[in-house]
Amino acid sequence: MRRVAAVLGVAVLTLAGTMVSSATAQAAGAVVIYKVQYNSPGTDTRSNKSLNGEYVVIKNTAKQTKTITGYRLQDEAGHRYVFGTTKLKPGKVIYVRTGKGTNNYLNRYWGRSWHVWNNTGDTAYLRSPNNRLLDKCSWGSKGSAKYC
Repeated sequence: MRRVAAVLGVAVLTLAGTMVSSATAQAAGAVVIYKVQYNSPGTDTRSNKSLNGEYVVIKNTAKQTKTITGYRLQDEAGHRYVFGTTKLKPGKVIYVRTGKGTNNYLNRYWGRSWHVWNNTGDTAYLRSPNNRLLDKCSWGSKGSAKYC
């Protein structure tokens, strides 16, 4: 019984440390998943318009420009988008759209021919180039978008 209590105590302290770390990171400013539009408007036809109606918004909450080159956005199934050379100014956002298009300062295009984000529930992960988890956003089957 004492061993179970000790293990639970460590688990609670670990969880509390994680919450403090996340709160500290947010207060200090970080690059985060701001929104996931996982169910594009209308019928999922696999048209480029339908694919680009599905997107993830990445936001820089820091007070300085962040270089996000090599950052990875991925789902639970392992579909992965890797940012090319990209700088994100303070308070700015960038959309990662599922379909095809021409990249610019506001939009990046994954170039896929099928939807990535599951309408029935999924998780979006944002990872650093060295695979460190920076942020994640999960949703269930209700709605069409999730603000994280």
